[in-house]
Amino acid sequence: MTDNVASEPLSGDNVQPKLSIVIPYLNEGIQLSMMLKLSSALLHFPCEILVMTDNLNQQEISNDIDKLRNPAVKIRSVAKEVNCNLHRALSLALEQAQAELVLIFAADEVGPILAIEAMLKLMDEGCDMVSCTRYAHGGRRLGGSWLASLLSKLANMSFQLLAASALTDSTTGVKLFRKELFQKLDLTAKPVGWALAFEMAIKVQKMGLTLGEVPIISIDRLYGGRSRFNLFTWSFEYLRWFLWGCWTLRRTPGRSLASDTKISEGSLSVLLR
Repeated sequence: MTDNVASEPLSGDNVQPKLSIVIPYLNEGIQLSMMLKLSSALLHFPCEILVMTDNLNQQEISNDIDKLRNPAVKIRSVAKEVNCNLHRALSLALEQAQAELVLIFAADEVGPILAIEAMLKLMDEGCDMVSCTRYAHGGRRLGGSWLASLLSKLANMSFQLLAASALTDSTTGVKLFRKELFQKLDLTAKPVGWALAFEMAIKVQKMGLTLGEVPIISIDRLYGGRSRFNLFTWSFEYLRWFLWGCWTLRRTPGRSLASDTKISEGSLSVLLR
């Protein structure tokens, strides 16, 4: 398999996009297909969707895109190395992203498309990064593994309390930010789940940046599929960032606390996983 990175335009035109949506694709099947159909139906401003894939998935994705007809949405397949980790995949995609604003989430997450308007509004109001939350302001998490849900909720509640975190759901992978911010964060998390997104949530607060949150209702695995959650593998990496985040944020002077975070409570969005 080649290691060369290439981009293949799949739909849309040459209009400068306002938003680049980056989606790591891991054989999500119907999940990706549903997300692309929903985005084509609901997004009516110039934007692009970059699907990170290897050559084995290229034709499968192209077949899904052939039926979509929305001139405002340009969908591109960005080839990556085989077994490329999340950090590397996102770095490759951001090199080719044409918009200043970048939204990241997994291919099995359909609902973030419904949260985009509220997230962009907070960015326009001065936020440096906007994250979604399942645990505050009306957000909820339904379905999926009860153990994963319980640990996620307890971990995020504990982290907000112990680290005085400005975010109520630091571990979610749904995050909107400006492209240049990604390199400034110097991310080092191991490729375990969305630990990289947890690291992002910590480091943007350490930098004293302005944050926003949009509540969502998370419905895990509505269209089936198997979760990659692994208690032992994930626990060590997430615990490492939990402890580092508590130590670091408590010792960071002059940063915004939770009460200063911009909240979008008027547009509750649904996250389908």
